[in-house]
Amino acid sequence: VQLQASGGGLVQAGGSLRLSCVASGGTFRGYTVAWFRQAPGKEREFVVANRWNGGTTTYADSLKGRFTISRDITSNTVYLQMNNLKPEDTAVYHCAASSRIILSSLRQPASYAYWGQGTLVTVSS
Repeated sequence: VQLQASGGGLVQAGGSLRLSCVASGGTFRGYTVAWFRQAPGKEREFVVANRWNGGTTTYADSLKGRFTISRDITSNTVYLQMNNLKPEDTAVYHCAASSRIILSSLRQPASYAYWGQGTLVTVSS
């Protein structure tokens, strides 16, 4: 499955953006999907993951309440709604997917076999 992320851009602090991740060559059915981000000079950081089995969602503690992940099965798209954005949210955001993952590994980038190319989010103060 190939992933294509989009929706990034420049936004002022306090604003909102919605990122999209479209799957091609397959569907997200049966996959755990996640968003990670990577700021310049920093390691890739876990944002959120949503499991197909049971539909449970795990957020990074620091982002809970501002970011929301959702799926549209009919369009093979996963969304990341980001509200009340802050300058420290500036990063390249990547979507990822895995067909086999255990709960304890949700936050580890190495657990995901499929990655989108990333979309840049810049939040100005």
